[in-house]
Amino acid sequence: MKTLEDFAQEGPEPQPAYPYEGPESLRQPILDALTRVVDPEVAMSIVDVGLVYGVTVDDKKLHVLLTMTSAACPVTDVIKEEVESELDRLAPPQLLVHVELVWDPPWTMDRMSERARRFMGW
Repeated sequence: MKTLEDFAQEGPEPQPAYPYEGPESLRQPILDALTRVVDPEVAMSIVDVGLVYGVTVDDKKLHVLLTMTSAACPVTDVIKEEVESELDRLAPPQLLVHVELVWDPPWTMDRMSERARRFMGW
C-alpha cells in the first residue's frame, strides 16, 4: 500500500493543475511553491486537492485565486498565510503577492487530481 510520502514523491501532475497566465519562467516555481502548501485536513497539497483556481502574474502582482473545500474550513487562514509565505520566497521584489479567497464556483471533489483520488481510494 502506498503511503502519503509515496504519492508526494511522484511530483506534480503532468497536466495543468490550474489556469496560469504570466511569464513561463515563473510557471514551474509557482507550481512547486503551491505544491509545498498542504491542506492539513486531508494531508495533501492544495494543488492536488484542487484549491487553486488560477494564477496570474503581471508586472506588478502575483495573483492567486484560492478556495477552500467549505466556507466553514477551520484552517483557511493557515493555508492562505502559507501560500503567501511560499510565494513571497520566489516572487521578484517588485511583485506584490495577492491571495484572493473565492467561493464561485464552489469546490467539488471533481477538482481533485488523479493522484489525490488514488490516495483517497476513489
